[in-house]
Amino acid sequence: MKIKVKLFATLRHGRGKEIELDIKEGTTVEEVIKFVGIELKEIAIVLRNGRDAALSTQLEDGDILSIFPAVGGG
Repeated sequence: MKIKVKLFATLRHGRGKEIELDIKEGTTVEEVIKFVGIELKEIAIVLRNGRDAALSTQLEDGDILSIFPAVGGG
């Protein structure tokens, strides 16, 4: 199965803006995040095809996973 991972803001550093992955059936959002090398504590929002996704969500062929970092400011 092929999916696209879109990374935003600081998560792009050293990884790029988009990553296309060939994954096995049953792969979860959390497994993809770890494979890409992102720590869970760095993430604030995860969307699968534009909708909120739990870490345990199993991905399907053609999915687009968007990952946003926790952003601080003041």
